[in-house]
Amino acid sequence: MNHPFSSLVRTLSAALLALALSAPAQAERADRSKPLNVAADRQGTLDLLRQVIVFSGNVIITKGTIVIKADRVELRESPDGYRTAVAIGGANRPATFRQKREGVDEYIDGQAERLEYDDKADTVRFVSNAVVRRLRGASVGDEITGSLITYDNTTEVFRVSGSGSPTAAAADTPGGRVRAVLTPREGTPAAAEAASQAGTQLKASPALGDKR
Repeated sequence: MNHPFSSLVRTLSAALLALALSAPAQAERADRSKPLNVAADRQGTLDLLRQVIVFSGNVIITKGTIVIKADRVELRESPDGYRTAVAIGGANRPATFRQKREGVDEYIDGQAERLEYDDKADTVRFVSNAVVRRLRGASVGDEITGSLITYDNTTEVFRVSGSGSPTAAAADTPGGRVRAVLTPREGTPAAAEAASQAGTQLKASPALGDKR
């Protein structure tokens, strides 16, 4: 059975691709039922015309293991009680997102100039200069970049767009291409071989100051 990531390597130059994390773990299931909390340096303001609450200044949103950080957040609540949040980064500081995966020491960690979180659909859109990583402990397992990345928490499927994205708000990434850096899944023969080769290369490198 082919690993779902194998098809990604063949389609990196495409403007749009779908990517699923192949692992028995899922995003923390309990996060969906947890309350949404907001903390900010400045008090929230209610925009009656747009029916939106605006928080600004080092805003931190938490919902279970989900943590969103941004310079500014616009929060809306629908008539059925679900919320949407638009998080906007500050100058030279993108908005960030992190969520733990169920049952493993792994996190989905991403950043973009703008994040759009939909509580009901349980999705996150990373808009403009987007980067999403799968962290294994403190190490980066996989990394994807694009102008627009949509992450579905329930299915753990990413959709990544390059400069060909139909979303007008999405800015081009350098070169207008989707990029990915992928590593083998832990516990697989490919992962063991990669670790062995990395150790061999490290031993073969001369020590600093070694004259030959």
